[in-house]
Amino acid sequence: MLAAKYISWFKDISLDDRAWVGGKGGSLGELLRAGINVPPGFVVRTEAFEGFIDALERGSPLRARVEGLAVEDLEGMRAVSRELRTRIEDAPLPADLQQEVRDAYGRLGELGAPPAVAVRSSATTEDAANASFAGLQDTYLWVTAADAVMRKIRSCWASLYSLESLSYRLRHGIAESTVAMAVVVQTMVDARTAGVMFTRSPISGDRSVITIEGTWGLGSALVSGEVTPDRWVVAKITGEISVRDISDKAVRHARSPVGGVEELAVEETLRREACLSDQELDSLRAIGRQVERHYGRPQDIEWAIDRHSQQILLLQSRPETVWSNKDNQTAGVARATDPLLHVMSIFGGRR
Repeated sequence: MLAAKYISWFKDISLDDRAWVGGKGGSLGELLRAGINVPPGFVVRTEAFEGFIDALERGSPLRARVEGLAVEDLEGMRAVSRELRTRIEDAPLPADLQQEVRDAYGRLGELGAPPAVAVRSSATTEDAANASFAGLQDTYLWVTAADAVMRKIRSCWASLYSLESLSYRLRHGIAESTVAMAVVVQTMVDARTAGVMFTRSPISGDRSVITIEGTWGLGSALVSGEVTPDRWVVAKITGEISVRDISDKAVRHARSPVGGVEELAVEETLRREACLSDQELDSLRAIGRQVERHYGRPQDIEWAIDRHSQQILLLQSRPETVWSNKDNQTAGVARATDPLLHVMSIFGGRR
């Protein structure tokens, strides 16, 4: 079989490949290298995006339209966003890319059944240690046909030109030439429970604890704010649970029979029940510690538990930025106010 021009499988990539597979894609490959269970999948690399955009620009400018915007011109930004998103979503994918996506998508299926996948944006600038595009681009769940996957790939590319994403880049002075979009295509987890895990307290910055939040069904209900999750604070080393907040979880997200995701009412007997057992909490704690050791810094982790196998799978891990940036600022102040450090920094010495 010839090597794919546009497709890379998770097992073949790592964070070192961020420029070609984006932050999300690189992270999924890195998690596999760390021995963590992740749902199988592949990445449509940035070469596909760049070739597609270059073809569009032969018709009329695209990146230059963004570079010509003023950060305070909200109406202009909105008009350019609409125009560029429409152009991208309406243009067909090149024939060779279409064939590679069909072949890779088919390999994810079992016994000939079309696989259900998540199609997830993976920008090259997202999930970096000092800045993040996370949440600015689109994700599509329970996509179940090759043609639909290709439409969602274009939609992910188009979301790089959403109003929020354009505004972010303009405010931060990010050059359009440095921005590209890969797309993750990943087997869906039919989640009994899903949520997030922080290997450092998001409230206090305490590195000795892990905070775990979860809800019934898919994690999209938590991310969208439609449900208040259960929340535990667990000692990283001993596993002692110091906080146990069980919420009233009235709704859950699940697969819709017509495709995509639907909101369902949670059974009355489960609404106020903890969505995780203490044993599952301890398993998540161990996984969180393993991931943090691998990356060498605190992480924000998305996880899900398969309703059939009860297996814990990780969907994403990204660097924790809020408290880490505060630490860096504090360290910078300390260096600036320490006369010896200041002098030695000028001459490149070490203390």
